[in-house]
Amino acid sequence: MSTQPILIPARIRALMPTWRALRLLEHVLTGAVLSAGVASLGLARVPRPWQPALVCWWHRRLLRCLALHVSQQGTPARGALVVANHVSWLDIPVVGGTAPLCFVSKAEVRQWPVVGWMAATAGTLFMQRGAHQAAEMARCIAQQLRDGASVVIFPEGTTSDGRALRRFHARLFAAAECDGTVVQPVAIRYGHGVEPDATAPFIGDDTLLAHLWRVLRHPALAVTVTFLPPVDGAGAGRRQMADAAHAAITGQLSRQTGEAVAAEGERFGRRTAAVLARRA
Repeated sequence: MSTQPILIPARIRALMPTWRALRLLEHVLTGAVLSAGVASLGLARVPRPWQPALVCWWHRRLLRCLALHVSQQGTPARGALVVANHVSWLDIPVVGGTAPLCFVSKAEVRQWPVVGWMAATAGTLFMQRGAHQAAEMARCIAQQLRDGASVVIFPEGTTSDGRALRRFHARLFAAAECDGTVVQPVAIRYGHGVEPDATAPFIGDDTLLAHLWRVLRHPALAVTVTFLPPVDGAGAGRRQMADAAHAAITGQLSRQTGEAVAAEGERFGRRTAAVLARRA
């Protein structure tokens, strides 16, 4: 039995961005209240073993507020250095909603109103620019890994338009040079078309509010996050690990583009066959 698609009146569609914005505001306020409670418990030195799960829940709920559909492939490894390509600030809730994870972010994010404070309360590690700061951050990451946490880095150092990866900076891979550390590449691709979705990239002179409004207006933003098999880092240096992770992510993104091209070809073939059948 076939079902007819649900048609949403134009007036209701026009109100969707506003409705999503209101939901987002409520969610941020909820996060601020929770962050204040977590910070208070931290000052009182109260153990908070549930905090990573709470942060993961907050990320997943944020994605629902943004109406962003996530397709996950693969499984996050525990206690791993997670290495992902970087397209947008959306990457953080997309990856963070899959499992309890700790993120490394540029220091500028710490200065963002409300969001920076919440990120710090959630356990984000903020890194200043410079080689000395990178070495210190690698030591901090290594300690987190030894404690059993999984830490996410974006080794491109900046965002891209999602079409191609920039070269990976290798300094933070020093955290994985200790024996037994797992390096897991993660590929993030927005959209299901031949070309990645053009709304998701947060690049150039974009402002957070302008980009957020474009996301809220998007009718159905989708993303696929793929946790790839861990890179074998036994005996490898940081540059070798960085290049291996880069190759794994590039290969996955290329496969996804090829699948999109094939799917588009099949749709074109079905449309052509239907037209020819009607003319026969």
